[in-house]
Amino acid sequence: MRTISLAILSLMLVISAIASAADEDWPSYNRTLTSERFVPHEEITRTNVNALGKLCTYDTGIETVFQTGPIVVDGTLYATTEMDTFALDAENCKELWRVHEEVAPSFIKVNRGVALAEGRLFRGLQDGRVVAYEARNGKRIWEQRIADPAKGESVPAAPITWAGLVFIGNAGGDNYDVKGRMYALDAASGKIAWEFYLVPREHPRGKVEPRASEAKPHEEARAASWGNEADVPIAGGATWTSYTLDPKTGLLYVPGGNPAPDFVTSLRPGENLYTNSVVVLDAKTGAYRAHFVITPRDFHDWDVSSAPVLATTRSGRQRMFVAPKDGHLYGYDLNSGKRLFRAAITTIENAEVPLTPAGTRFCPGTQGGSEWNGPAYSPASNLVYTGSVDWCATVRIAPDAKVKNAAVGQPWSGAGDENLFGKMDAKEKSRGWLTATDADSGKIRWKFASPAPILAAVTPTAGGLVFFGDVNGNLYALDADDGQQRWKSKLDGALGGGIISYEIRGRQRLAVTYGMSSPIWPAPKSTAQIVVYGLERADSN
Repeated sequence: MRTISLAILSLMLVISAIASAADEDWPSYNRTLTSERFVPHEEITRTNVNALGKLCTYDTGIETVFQTGPIVVDGTLYATTEMDTFALDAENCKELWRVHEEVAPSFIKVNRGVALAEGRLFRGLQDGRVVAYEARNGKRIWEQRIADPAKGESVPAAPITWAGLVFIGNAGGDNYDVKGRMYALDAASGKIAWEFYLVPREHPRGKVEPRASEAKPHEEARAASWGNEADVPIAGGATWTSYTLDPKTGLLYVPGGNPAPDFVTSLRPGENLYTNSVVVLDAKTGAYRAHFVITPRDFHDWDVSSAPVLATTRSGRQRMFVAPKDGHLYGYDLNSGKRLFRAAITTIENAEVPLTPAGTRFCPGTQGGSEWNGPAYSPASNLVYTGSVDWCATVRIAPDAKVKNAAVGQPWSGAGDENLFGKMDAKEKSRGWLTATDADSGKIRWKFASPAPILAAVTPTAGGLVFFGDVNGNLYALDADDGQQRWKSKLDGALGGGIISYEIRGRQRLAVTYGMSSPIWPAPKSTAQIVVYGLERADSN
């Protein structure tokens, strides 16, 4: 870990095993702000899960890249598609309201969810806006633009909210001249409270002008880590999933995406801070506190894409767990900043072999490893659970001169052929893994092989189960201790979004999003739907 003020971070950081959330609700993208995803519900157990059946289904009626992570608060479920936001009765799937924002359609028609606080619902849009609605009826309260779609920027991430602020950043870091930025917006008005650049705001060959929210030493170190020539812009470090926050310390943990051009490091010499890192900021001011470089000198498009987990393990130690696209789970000690382990959770091949114009095959591929849904931690088992993609890719790189000759708003990967982000192996060669890793030792306890990539969220419960799904439509419940399959349900579409647990009138429910119709993932076509399971019916499908 490279840091300016690690001592301050160490003194501040005291993380509870599970940050508070109303036990019956799922109030945030990863349930708690600290992103463990563990639920205390224990009605559904190893012994009765076979009686789990469908209670109700909500069909959005549209085909889209359905990756939303629903939330449930006070009996209402809120979720999104690319352009729609809707509220359902969490008991019977009845639509309470639905609003539509007309934006220019994007190639990846995606949004990952909402945040809620004090009766306001917040989300991002592909046209660069963040909007707030009244949670009771969907009436728009405000909108704020934080990204420029003309440059290839968008806002698909699921925000989080705390202390009157909404935290969200821009995506698009694989495009020419797009710089990743993190924002805090005032929850009441939408005004920008602070802005933080994850890469240098100004070109290192030009004048550096530190922002008021950034400490000068870290600004200088960040600028010095990019050796681009004057005609090669700084790009990358965008955020596109969600975020983690420790409410005890007021520290925000931001996962940063890859540098660009993705595959051609010769045009961006140096460490390229703070791409492929977890950046720690003061949530109230945006001031830099620390950073953890997770995948240094990346040339495979291996973003640190998902929100990290903060947890106090069985040993009493304060840990951070991160699962990027490079196919590993990383464990860090938050008091010392030291990396404790790096455990492979999918196939790793040719990770250090240089990319060439003739083509280099490597694993995981550009769509491999862990994607937008990150790890989950169970204090009951002291295990970290990660879903991953086992799928390799071949990349051919272009000459530097050709890579330089790019246009604003266009993909800027550095690929030398029509496969801008590499050619994935045949879909028949793709699969997934659900891996359970000891949170203290980093040793893998067990692994479960899925016949298709695992992109959906992973949710462990106090009932001794862990729920997850794959893009073939398989929804699983495994024994959290040993990985034995306890239950399976077959759905008509791909699972790529949230799997959440909540309680209604004292009864546990499991809400599952499915129907992810994506141009880049091998999956059955289906409309985007949410299905709710419970024990009241025994006709498991």
